[in-house]
Formats: sequence, C-alpha cells, structure tokens
Amino acid sequence: MWQSLTSPSVPYLELVIRAIVIYAFVLFLIRVSGKRQLGQLSAIEFVTILLISNAVQNAMNAGDNSLTGGMVLSSVLVFLSTGIAILSFRHKRFRHWVEGTPTILIRRGEVIKPHLEKEKLTHEELVTLLRRQGVHKIHEVELAILESDGSLSVTLNHHPT
Repeated sequence: MWQSLTSPSVPYLELVIRAIVIYAFVLFLIRVSGKRQLGQLSAIEFVTILLISNAVQNAMNAGDNSLTGGMVLSSVLVFLSTGIAILSFRHKRFRHWVEGTPTILIRRGEVIKPHLEKEKLTHEELVTLLRRQGVHKIHEVELAILESDGSLSVTLNHHPT
C-alpha cells in the first residue's frame, strides 16, 4: 500500500514538465482574459476558474494519484509562482508581460471609451466601481486608473466644474 501512495506512475521529469506547461498555459489564459477578471470575479468567471483547474488536473498529473506526485506538482507550482514573482520584481518588461499595465479610464472627468472597451468594462460597471470608491459623479474625477490587479484608483478633481 505504501508503495502505491508514494511511487508516481509517471516519471518525475514528466510531472515537472507537465506542471510548467499547464501553469504557463493557464497564466496565459488569465492574462488574455483581462484585468477585470482578476479584480472583480463574477459568479460566471469564478466558476470558469474552478472548472479550468479541474480540466487541467489530469493533463498536469497524467492520471497519477500518488502522494509523491502531488507533492512534486505542488512544489513545482509554488516554485513557478515564486520564480515569476522574483522575475517580475527584477525585470520591468517581464512584469508588464505577466501582470499587464494600468489603464486610464477617466481623465479630467471624461470617460475614455476605447479604454473601457479594451478592458471589457461597461459604463455601468465603471459607475459601480466609482461608487465603491465613494464617487457619485464622473465629472468629479480627475483620474481613474484600472490597475493591473483589477482594482480602481481614483483621484478627485478638487475643483469640479
């Protein structure tokens, strides 16, 4: 019994390669889905993330259910996450590629519609985000930036017109 729990049915190197490929692929999917996905997950988006994790499980572990295989895979995922964090800290280009860049949504009280479209945000969703920041009138906003983590940073105009 102990042997079946601890001996993976797949070579260790294959587990490592599978984990790296799946990690990179899922990271790519999350990045192309847009910043809003990270900051404000709707029920549909949350379920999608859960199902993606389930869908890639077998591709990552190749059907291996051993404890050792699970420990190898989880170690690789933590290593990749730590490595990406270190690379992001040290290299600006890499950080922009992995995390994205902030997007200005409002400048001097004017909504920048092409930027809303790029981020797949509706005007109503923007207004909701502003209300969460305590802002009730767009013309009061000097600058509203959708950060790369999906949060909204707002600077108010001290002299609204």
